Amino acid sequence: MKPIRLVRGFFTVGGWTLASRILGFVRDAWIAAVLGTGPAAQAFIVAFSLPNMFRRFFAEGAFNTAFVPMFSKKLESGESPEDFAREAMSGLASVVLALTLIAQVFMPWLVLAMASGFQGDARFDLSVSYGRIAFPYILFISLAALASGVLNASGRFAAAAAAPVLLNLIFIATLWLTPRLGWDAGLALTWAVPLAGIAQFALVWVAARRAGITLIPRLPRLTPDIKRLAIIAAPAMLAGGVVQINLLVGRQVSSYFGEAVAWLYNADRLYQLPLGVVAIAIGVVLLPDLSRRLKADDTDGARHSFSRATEFALALTIPSAVALVVIATPLVSVLFERGKFGPADTVATAFAVAVYGLGLPAFVLQKVLQPLFFAREDTRSPFNYAVVSMVVNAVLAVGLAPLIGYIAAAVATSVAAWAMVWQLWRGSRAMGEAVRLDDRLTARAPRIVLASLIMGAVLYAAMLILMPMLGTPGWRYLGLALLVLAGAVTYFGAGAMIGAFRLSDFKAGLSRRKA
Repeated sequence: MKPIRLVRGFFTVGGWTLASRILGFVRDAWIAAVLGTGPAAQAFIVAFSLPNMFRRFFAEGAFNTAFVPMFSKKLESGESPEDFAREAMSGLASVVLALTLIAQVFMPWLVLAMASGFQGDARFDLSVSYGRIAFPYILFISLAALASGVLNASGRFAAAAAAPVLLNLIFIATLWLTPRLGWDAGLALTWAVPLAGIAQFALVWVAARRAGITLIPRLPRLTPDIKRLAIIAAPAMLAGGVVQINLLVGRQVSSYFGEAVAWLYNADRLYQLPLGVVAIAIGVVLLPDLSRRLKADDTDGARHSFSRATEFALALTIPSAVALVVIATPLVSVLFERGKFGPADTVATAFAVAVYGLGLPAFVLQKVLQPLFFAREDTRSPFNYAVVSMVVNAVLAVGLAPLIGYIAAAVATSVAAWAMVWQLWRGSRAMGEAVRLDDRLTARAPRIVLASLIMGAVLYAAMLILMPMLGTPGWRYLGLALLVLAGAVTYFGAGAMIGAFRLSDFKAGLSRRKA
């Protein structure tokens, strides 16, 4: 993949992800207004989190980190990539279908594993009921993840990146129809989950077929390629399990502090905007690109791709992190405070947003560093690092909870993310020239930090000036827009002046003209 195509790939995936996240804000703000932070809201959050947790464990995490490099190499060499994709799809579908059936039986125990603080009140029964409806989503979204991996390895990013938009559109349509048709809001939203999974799978399946890969299921077979896929995926699956344990620990801690499950969920959705736009774009585009370059022994090209991905991550993530810390309260107030979501919810959620913001660069840098290992079919090292990160997370979340309450979960998540980055960076040092940062990046990184700090100071001053507007109904949306605009203009202006980046770099990534 040429450098301009690599950057354009980041912007293609990032652009669709941005659209999805914006619609996701509309969805989450609407859900917060309708359900508030009460039993139905918390039960829906747990039910929706269950299939998503296992999805990241099986499909997007373990399976795709093993599947994409293998499929990319077969595509590069012409070694029957379509047959391999069909065999992989059959194996994945068998495992996930069995998991779905088991989950229906053991749903009460799964809910206890997610949020034992719910036991004995209305949240528990609602979570079990909602969980059984929502869980089949994992089957369709796992198959969609495989089809997306096929498209990404083929250099076709748009359809896979656009698929999550369907999820949010279906949720928004459900929220719009619910009062008009007299539906129960929590139940209607839960039924929208598997429906969205079917729609997402249909979109990427059709796109893969148009790309020349028809994913037709067959009886699963344990071929040599599938055996190798399983061997490579197993450590990544364990690593994915460790990550999910981190999330479980956080949710368990928060389930014992009133409405904290909803506070942390909404805070998570807010910092997921920059995380999703940047990290998902990098993870989707960089892994197949590095796999192809390493297959071709293109060390210089791999180094360039790695450096540009790191630069892209820093240039967009560090200012986002500063903004989340500085203007957390107006962000939460304007986006969420309405209906059943009150001022007290705003304060608690904003605190969590600021803490997650401190960990945001680490969450994204993990997506830059992990492909260095996965592209070499090394999934064991990230697993070992993830275990250490899990221990850090558990000790801090459980140990700090009696002292600082629900926010311990957010503190533990951010600290554990930085611990993971440090281990990945140290482990990658033995990989040679392909992972050595180039001169352009080492010169620009400190300037990106400086531009972000300048932006943070301007944001704080602007927030004080705009405070009356931000607190006035009807005007607060304009106030937030002006605040965000002031930050963006300051960051890009200061960054261009001090040499943190060139605006032409972003224009080139957005352009469809070939280099």
